[in-house]
Amino acid sequence: MKDSLHDYMKVGIVHFMAYPFALGGEGEIATSVAGIVEDEFFDEIEITRINDQAERDAVKGLLTSSGIAVGFGAQPYILKGKLNLNSLDEAERTTAIDTLKSAIDQAYEVGATKLGFLSGPKPPAQDRQKALELLADSIIQLGHYAKSKGDLVLSLETFDDSTDKKALIGTNRLACELALEVRKAIPDFGLMVDLSHLPMQGETIRQALSATEEFINHAHIGNCVIRDPADPAYGDLHPHFGHPKGENHVPQVREFLRGLLDIGYLREDADERNVVAFEVQPLGDQRSAVIIAEAKRVLREAWRTL
Repeated sequence: MKDSLHDYMKVGIVHFMAYPFALGGEGEIATSVAGIVEDEFFDEIEITRINDQAERDAVKGLLTSSGIAVGFGAQPYILKGKLNLNSLDEAERTTAIDTLKSAIDQAYEVGATKLGFLSGPKPPAQDRQKALELLADSIIQLGHYAKSKGDLVLSLETFDDSTDKKALIGTNRLACELALEVRKAIPDFGLMVDLSHLPMQGETIRQALSATEEFINHAHIGNCVIRDPADPAYGDLHPHFGHPKGENHVPQVREFLRGLLDIGYLREDADERNVVAFEVQPLGDQRSAVIIAEAKRVLREAWRTL
């Protein structure tokens, strides 16, 4: 395609994956955020909790002055805290809801317009329907809380249900069933589809995007390793696109972009460009800046060859 990819999408990046030290909310987060917002290639950044108030204020200043769109990732809250929004234990589920409410509070504090999260783990088969009902109730509670404070949009990221995270919402078909129910109460609730999760979900790009066409409100692109359990990058670690055992590179990113165009998620005439964000992580002694630069090259080449 001849038009600039930025005419069709807001190119984003998951900061806390590109800089994994930030996952727990500690460290000199503002310095790494500055490196991203100073790069005009990026129109959007996704951050997570920042525990120190002074550091959070510094990041907020960078975000506000840069004009970049901001997303807030609550995935680390859930994964690191082992939270379960679909727990059959009501006390456990309440803890998860209350913790995500605190994530919503911080999202508003830093000027985020969207909050990403995921379901709890996949329960035994006999409990799955009840867990799905409880998850819908949890999301509706969070949606009402978010709307009581402003216009923050919720986006449930679909994960795998058998390879690594083993989440309840591990297929995009099931995610759509959930979204249909949640939207009765929270009309702008949507789904986040991640290219790096599709091989683990056992779905093709076309299957995933066709299923979620009505509900997708966020997209991630990344890579995964699933064929060699002994490889250090195995599972949901989002290695760089050039990983020798990875599933995704230029051809898969190109197909994903084509699918996003076909379902209308990407449109040149959109009033508001939708986000396509990198989720890539340096592993071992790799440098964040190098992994980010490679991801940008992959996206440009995928777009050039559409």
